[in-house]
Amino acid sequence: MLNAQERDIVEVSGLVERIRFRSDDEAYTVCEISNDKGELITLVGALPGLGEGEEIRASGSWEVHAHYGKQLRVEYYEKQLPETPEAMLRYLSSRAVKGIGPVTAAKIVDKYGADSFEVIENHPDWLASLPGITARKAEEISRNFREQNGIRQVMMFCREHIGTSAAVRCYKRWGLSAVETIKNNPFILCEEISGVGFERADALARACGFETDDRRRVKAALHYVMKYNSSQNGYVCLPEEMLLRAAADMLEISRDDADMALDDCISDRTLCVVKLDGRRYVYLTSLYDDEKYIANKLKQLDRLCPAVNIEDIGRFISRIEEENGITYAAMQRRAITDALTSGVMLLTGGPGTGKTTIIRAVIQVLSQMGGDIALAAPTGRAAKRMSEATQHEASTIHRLLEMVYNDEDYPVFQRCENNLLDEDVIIIDEASMVDTALMASLLRAIKPGARLIMIGDADQLPSIGAGNVLNDLIESDVFATVKLKEIFRQAQSSLIITNAHAINNGDEPNLDAKEGDFFFLTRNDQSQIIPTIVDLCKRRLPATYGADIVDKLQVITPSRKGCAGTEQLNHQLQIALNPPGHGKREKSAHSVVFRTGDKVMQIKNDYDIEWVRDGHQGVGIFNGDIGRIESIDNSSEEIVIDFDGRVAVYDYNMLDELEHAYAITIHKSQGSEYPVVIIPVYDYSPKLLTRNLLYTAVTRAQQMVIMVGRQDVVTGMIANNQQTFRYTGLQQQLAGTVEV
Repeated sequence: MLNAQERDIVEVSGLVERIRFRSDDEAYTVCEISNDKGELITLVGALPGLGEGEEIRASGSWEVHAHYGKQLRVEYYEKQLPETPEAMLRYLSSRAVKGIGPVTAAKIVDKYGADSFEVIENHPDWLASLPGITARKAEEISRNFREQNGIRQVMMFCREHIGTSAAVRCYKRWGLSAVETIKNNPFILCEEISGVGFERADALARACGFETDDRRRVKAALHYVMKYNSSQNGYVCLPEEMLLRAAADMLEISRDDADMALDDCISDRTLCVVKLDGRRYVYLTSLYDDEKYIANKLKQLDRLCPAVNIEDIGRFISRIEEENGITYAAMQRRAITDALTSGVMLLTGGPGTGKTTIIRAVIQVLSQMGGDIALAAPTGRAAKRMSEATQHEASTIHRLLEMVYNDEDYPVFQRCENNLLDEDVIIIDEASMVDTALMASLLRAIKPGARLIMIGDADQLPSIGAGNVLNDLIESDVFATVKLKEIFRQAQSSLIITNAHAINNGDEPNLDAKEGDFFFLTRNDQSQIIPTIVDLCKRRLPATYGADIVDKLQVITPSRKGCAGTEQLNHQLQIALNPPGHGKREKSAHSVVFRTGDKVMQIKNDYDIEWVRDGHQGVGIFNGDIGRIESIDNSSEEIVIDFDGRVAVYDYNMLDELEHAYAITIHKSQGSEYPVVIIPVYDYSPKLLTRNLLYTAVTRAQQMVIMVGRQDVVTGMIANNQQTFRYTGLQQQLAGTVEV
């Protein structure tokens, strides 16, 4: 860990003179303090429960604001309540305690002097003896004061280990008992407080005197290993011996200690163990329940779907062919029929194989048959593309399920088993991106007798979350499945499509084309990759295709780190495409400078952000949505961003939801398409040098692909057909071979 000097951490102390700004959730505060020299110092950051007149000590790093000048970005702080009657009067008069204004403050301090805080906290009945303070008001004042003091105690207890924001969440979760709760079991932080991982909770536990082999510590480590592999590797379960070995090695304990802790977890029903193909696997119980539910509900949907006359469907298809002047290929006709006669139908295929044509036909037939249809996709961009392709409204799956946040800020779906969806047919696009937990939530909301159609490309990367749902369902061979292989004539002229299929088949793509829609620029010196990409974006492509091309291109790269990762690319592309200039305002946040005109991406779903488009209002900006910063207002502390015509206003405390998007990772590009895609190809992490990652990257482009880098890396990726392996049990659940 870096020391304070290496991190340029400074400490200041003084009296809070003025609260200039405070967000509703107290996650962001701007205040001024005066030190013992009478100097005013501006502090910014998470400063919950802070009031004017308080003495505080704060540590953090200096930064220079374009409008407000030098200010301290606070990492930790602690309050020291005033001790003199004069300071107490000032503090209470500032309305730092809800229910006390200047008049009431004067009454309390005049009566009790230096004992005022003791009376407020512990003797509300004494307060009620003062004129104008009822017993009810006295209890309210006392409660508010204790709450503020509780936050202070929590922050002072665990600030060095979990930080200010997490300390506030702890107080909101456990109230006045927060410190006692954490002392009894610091590992509860891992389970119930977002943003606190095992390492931080473990450091706090060791500071509290917990032994290396404490059962609570070992149980927490088992959960940590399970959750880490779920979120980072996409595993739904783990072989028992792998889990026990990982936990024992991490904690430096015996295998027996890990084994006994696992038994406790099983007894608690937080983990469960089953046999898959004769081998013992451990699940987070929630994921096991999800996987079991998926298998049972899908089989129920397939079993209960209403019968449809095949001859009627044939007549509907013929009518649509006549109306549209087209003739469906045999495989397309089969896919349309299967979609309309099966309770569960899976449609998979690469670009140019006609998936969209089939779905349009299915929607047309269903409309003529009078069925209610819902279209959805995992991301906002995928849903938008689905709407444009089908001319039928589509939403995100989260929006379809009406996700909201509960009182503890956890996402919950209002559409569920007790509030089923009304639609008779649910069509899900980009189904390869749907993870186990989301699939279970979707199925819980689908009424018995409805049909489910899942469309995707099984050869693309699997979901970011745990599971490999689409591939597992296809491999199970339980449900009607159509695999489209034929590239239709109109798509054969595109090198993007033919090269994508060549890559997917393990063949060398055509990288020598001098015209068309697919180009390879050889750069054997990896230090030249970023300069080449910058030159393409700034000079070469605009010179050839016009300045508008800049808004149509997207750089996608395998990794965040490395010589051509998103971090380096975004830095250099921002300098080239949107340098500082007169009238361009800036805002620094989380070591990133946002500037008017910047291309940015929303990195998590936010269903509460309001936007306006052509005078119409709406809500929701979603993970993967890309926009441009229109304006930055330092006085109101707001940034206005245009997301393809949806104009949204972000408070400064929301900037952790944004990052630059001149370059994004291939994983982040899933579910999206862009007119022009530029792909750096270099020696990145071996686990990323795979065929399906390269295939996914190429299939993001609509009009042009430009690769920059080394051809031998492309050859190596194509040769590496190691599919992203994931431990799951969905196929065994569908087959009924799971041993509990």
